[in-house]
Amino acid sequence: MQKTIKTQAVEDLFDAILSLKDKEECYSFFEDIFTTNEILGVAERLEVAKLLYQNKTYMEIAKKTGASTATISRVNRFLSYGNGSCDVIFERLGISKEPGDKE
Repeated sequence: MQKTIKTQAVEDLFDAILSLKDKEECYSFFEDIFTTNEILGVAERLEVAKLLYQNKTYMEIAKKTGASTATISRVNRFLSYGNGSCDVIFERLGISKEPGDKE
């Protein structure tokens, strides 16, 4: 049975994040709630997702981010079978797909 993230605690977290007005508020909130390693881990996964979206190879991504190929593979699996939210976010941020084949 798959665990759901749809809980009141997660709703409250998302409401808190959506109430932040700028990057400085984001820095303050995230530093108060998460460890540095948790923030950096999520940021690394987003960077990996962006590079996968841009059709970079696992080796290119590992070299650029320092992420293990296991992490890259896991992120790739989430992107392949997920909700498509990263595509929406990257499009909104003006990040375009590049031609090429992933490993």
